[in-house]
Amino acid sequence: MRHAPGVLIVEDESAIAELIAVNLRHNGFRPTWAMDSESAQREIDAVLPDLILLDWMLPGVSGLVLAKRWRANPRSKAVPIIMLTARGDEADRVAGLDAGADDYIAKPFSTKELLARIRAVLRRRAPEQVSGVVSIGALSLDAATYRVTFANQMLKLGPTEFKLLHYLMSHAERVHSRGQLLDKVWGDHVFIEERTVDVHIKRLREALGTQAGQMLETVRGAGYRLTAQAPTT
Repeated sequence: MRHAPGVLIVEDESAIAELIAVNLRHNGFRPTWAMDSESAQREIDAVLPDLILLDWMLPGVSGLVLAKRWRANPRSKAVPIIMLTARGDEADRVAGLDAGADDYIAKPFSTKELLARIRAVLRRRAPEQVSGVVSIGALSLDAATYRVTFANQMLKLGPTEFKLLHYLMSHAERVHSRGQLLDKVWGDHVFIEERTVDVHIKRLREALGTQAGQMLETVRGAGYRLTAQAPTT
């Protein structure tokens, strides 16, 4: 019997939370509701959900702060987060992604779209059967132990950045368009904007640091490439 994915709904408006919960139950999910940051933290401490639907505007601690907190915690850092937001502005959406959210959906949304996004995020977070070590120059990635090192120094990467780097390292020296990366790394990008790739590339460069980050090239008008060639200065 398949495990029904647990979804934690962090939403202070009970009518919206109940509507989401009913639809999730009808579609094979196990929803749990928390109306504020404290009760959400209690739920996460008790049982780690498979996915978090997180409202941006919460009383007290905002969804943005919570996303950052959960991403910084080793126990919850790999749990996918979809931000629910009434903010349609691009700067706000990027702020949500920068805080560690995997996706965002603007209110009002259809339950059909929400379910599609939840399934897409869970699908792309499903661990691929990858093993072995990939090395490019001084950069090394071990898919089995989830470790990345540069010149024998451990690097800290988020789950999406790890998957992105693994793909780029496995196909080094090739230029990949944003669309290709969405396809190969995210899996289902029906609702994902290409701008999302730029955010994660930026985050990946920061995680790699100054030297290793130079191996990740932006090819104007074409996309991105990971190269062992040292940049000319």
